Amino acid sequence: MAHLLARLALGLNIAMHGLTRIPRFGEFKGYLTKEFTGSPLPEGLIVPSAVGIVAAESVIGVLLLLGLFQRQALIAGGVLMLALLFGVCLIWNWGAAGSQMVYVLYFVGLLATLKYDKWSLDARFRKA
Repeated sequence: MAHLLARLALGLNIAMHGLTRIPRFGEFKGYLTKEFTGSPLPEGLIVPSAVGIVAAESVIGVLLLLGLFQRQALIAGGVLMLALLFGVCLIWNWGAAGSQMVYVLYFVGLLATLKYDKWSLDARFRKA
C-alpha cells in the first residue's frame, strides 16, 4: 500500500506539472527564456527543452498514475530530474536544486521498491 500511495502522489505531481503547462505553454517558455538569459545554455535550446520537459512530465506522470511501464517511467523520471538538476545548477538556483533532489529520491525509492507493487496495471498484466 505504501508503494501505491507514493506512486500515485508522485504520478499526480509530475503529471500536473506537465499537463497544466500545456494550455499556458507560452508563459512557461517565456519563464524559461528569462531564467536562462545569461546562462551558458544556448538560447536555441530553450524552446526544445521546454517542449521536452512538458511532454516528459505529462507522459511520465500519467504512466505512474496508471501503474503502466513503471520501471521505464521511473527511470525516465530519474533521467528527467538529472536534466532539470543540470539546468537549475547552471543558473545557480540552489533552492530548486534541493527540490529536484527530493524528486530524485522519490524516483529512486519507487524504483527500488518496485517489487512490492501489487496495485497497478503492470501487476494486473503480470497475473494474466
